[in-house]
Amino acid sequence: MALDKRIGFLGSGQMAEALARGLMAKGIIGGDRMYCSDPNPLRRELFRGWGSTPFESNLDVVRNSDVLFIAVKPQHVFQLLTEVRPVLHERHTIVSIAAGVTVDKLVDAAGPHARVVRVMPNTPCLVGETAAAMCLGGKADASDEQLVRQLFEAVGKIYTVDEKLLAAVTGLSGSGPAYVFMMVEALADGGVKAGLPREIAQALAAQTVLGSAKMVLETGKHPGALKDMVTSPGGTTIAGVHELEKAGVRAAFMSAVVAATNRANELSSM
Repeated sequence: MALDKRIGFLGSGQMAEALARGLMAKGIIGGDRMYCSDPNPLRRELFRGWGSTPFESNLDVVRNSDVLFIAVKPQHVFQLLTEVRPVLHERHTIVSIAAGVTVDKLVDAAGPHARVVRVMPNTPCLVGETAAAMCLGGKADASDEQLVRQLFEAVGKIYTVDEKLLAAVTGLSGSGPAYVFMMVEALADGGVKAGLPREIAQALAAQTVLGSAKMVLETGKHPGALKDMVTSPGGTTIAGVHELEKAGVRAAFMSAVVAATNRANELSSM
């Protein structure tokens, strides 16, 4: 269903591009109702290529938009919001995808009457499969939550959590694609070592991860139960699982999520 809103991107990097492309692909909004700014003229021209209107001034983006995506680097968020604060209006829903920038910091910069939603997406947004979470701040209410949900469900899934849990979201789904890419690479390397051509090994590894993830989501079964369905007594899979257990793979993934979560908490407190 098309959205009767105008979308402004303050910052037009990779994540903003992924969101814009996803929204257009799902028919949520056309490029002619998108506005953007970015210090890099090449990024502005990229957005112009699908009908968006780029501005050199952040203020012009705000004046022409109803929903504002704050998509600049975290260290620039406060300065950006302070700059546009004079033209912010009660109609604006401010959606920050800047990692580590708390709701309190966003409201301090945008003003106490700002409707702020903090979102932690991840890069599979680029292929319409983001895993995101959000929390509300300032004057944001249920209508803002529903609006943001509609926007992000065009490019994947989004959940509402308490802000204190966003660091864990960062450690799991925010950083998680890197862990999965490493796993796909390692599985493909194993296939190559076993004699498969590289191209086939990589395709099999990626499709295996995709299919396995779909089974978790669509069957609703516990991953352990799905694993047991594959591991026949004395078979090939249990031999491989034994090697993974000896290498501490499960503990390594858990430690990676916790380490990334701790780092996210450190960045939020800076």
